[in-house]
Amino acid sequence: MLWNAKDGSVALDGARMDYARFGRGEKHLVILPGLSDALASVKGKALLLAPPYKLFFDQYTVWMFSRRDPLRRGVTIRDMAEDQAAALHALGIEKAAVMGVSQGGMVVQYLAAEHPELVDRLILAVTAPCVNEMIRGSVERWIGFAGQGDHKSLMIDTAEKSYSEEHLKKYRKIYPLLGGVGRPKSYERFLANAEAILAFDARGELSKIACPTLVLGGEEDRIVGAAASRELHEAITGSELHLFPGLGHAAYEEAKDFNERIYRFLEG
Repeated sequence: MLWNAKDGSVALDGARMDYARFGRGEKHLVILPGLSDALASVKGKALLLAPPYKLFFDQYTVWMFSRRDPLRRGVTIRDMAEDQAAALHALGIEKAAVMGVSQGGMVVQYLAAEHPELVDRLILAVTAPCVNEMIRGSVERWIGFAGQGDHKSLMIDTAEKSYSEEHLKKYRKIYPLLGGVGRPKSYERFLANAEAILAFDARGELSKIACPTLVLGGEEDRIVGAAASRELHEAITGSELHLFPGLGHAAYEEAKDFNERIYRFLEG
């Protein structure tokens, strides 16, 4: 199959974790996406998700995981990390480079702190060590939109806070279509994920992270804030930090050298 792309799932005590896998390398790169995963999981999307990661395919097999399904209300970020550890063990992945984006970055902080044997290198992208006032304001607003079933406002508010003005000039053209495109049958999964963020605080765990760590953020991030990346860098001994000038929370999509920086870090 093209790029060895494959969809799969792992059984977890009455639930499942979906994943997309691509690449052919002997090493493993595990990626956990952000809150958007709660609206559209990786299930059935391996071929769509693979192209941005072609750089890694010779050296790495790349795994992108969704959170468990079903996901109960009251779940914590720490619970999600334990699920991820169980999934890696079930798949026979005993050591991996791990990247978490946004909420995924919150999950992998606990994973690296509590299961250091699993994490060889760590990448924390556009994430934070705890819920700060900027994050709380955004997440509470999104919870409100989801509670009202206002998908269009949820998508527009997320886009306006994530992308650079240059990107938004093109993206705003499709705003009229956002009310129906990608609308989930239920927002329960989204609400469970979002509420978990509001209770998140891993600052007491960061001193346990001993593996090489790269922190990536956007200088103009209006969801977690650039200060959150600096706080992670200061708290994780020996970590590296790069802030993308002029970019915000979607730096992982907009920065042309985003994956190149990660590849150099992993191979360096």
